[in-house]
Amino acid sequence: MKKISIVIPAHNEEGNVSLIHQRIAEVFSVLKDYSFEIIFVNDGSRDHTQQKLEELSSQFAEVKFIELSRNFGHQPAVKAGLDYATGNAVISMDGDMQHPPELIPDLIKKWEEGFDIVFTIRTYPKQISRFKRRTSDLYYIFLSLISDVKISEGGSDFRLMDSSVVDVVRNMNEADIFLRGLSNWMGFKQTGIHFTAGERATGQSSYNLQKMMKFAFTGITAFSVKPLYIAAYLGFLFSAIAVVGYGVYVIHSFVAKTEISGWASLIMTVVFFGGIQLIILGIIGIYLGKIFKQVKERPNYIIRSKNF
Repeated sequence: MKKISIVIPAHNEEGNVSLIHQRIAEVFSVLKDYSFEIIFVNDGSRDHTQQKLEELSSQFAEVKFIELSRNFGHQPAVKAGLDYATGNAVISMDGDMQHPPELIPDLIKKWEEGFDIVFTIRTYPKQISRFKRRTSDLYYIFLSLISDVKISEGGSDFRLMDSSVVDVVRNMNEADIFLRGLSNWMGFKQTGIHFTAGERATGQSSYNLQKMMKFAFTGITAFSVKPLYIAAYLGFLFSAIAVVGYGVYVIHSFVAKTEISGWASLIMTVVFFGGIQLIILGIIGIYLGKIFKQVKERPNYIIRSKNF
């Protein structure tokens, strides 16, 4: 009998862990040819998530938990679950019920057809604001343009990976891990399934604008040095504009026998180029920061406790 491991990062999900376990158990009650385990990764929750997980694990043998020492973030939490999964295939999904467990049989079916990675492509329900949908689409378009790895629009961390793929992920020790990009970068035989995201069952999402921006920069800088090239191109472009502009100024001064004065235009020019310099320094700084974190070789996460 093949075993399926399901990895679920949980941050302040006390009202959802029992619900998602129940729905996953209902799915596998029909999948008679498969056993399963659910690995909840408590990513520094401040509510009663850990207490709920301990209660669930005492009642159901398939429920396992990993409690991290603090909040390390969504991607390191998923990595922790992958590192300890023992199934022939591993499915990662969120614990807020937006990733429907009823899609699991379709993921397994594609895996049995010979695909090593079965990823999902999310579409938003109508009640999600147009702004959120549009910004999400623009992010993936921009990420594909600026990165060396193509990521499908609507990509999510709801995916199935064969154990051979999980072994590769385990051996990676990137400081800023970005699993959506790694999934595409690794290759293997892949296919995608579309799904409509469900509504969050209980609680509020802790994924605020700051975390989304950080996630975006992580994705952009994890697989490409194109931003550094863009910074260099901007430097050449504005240097050329400055040389041409200064030449026009000199010629005009000789021909018209006058000077172009204007304190406001001078200050605006200085501010503009100062802003460009800060952007370029910021891009370089992000890459230096990634190198700084990588060379220290600190672990992606620290485990406080686990029940297996």
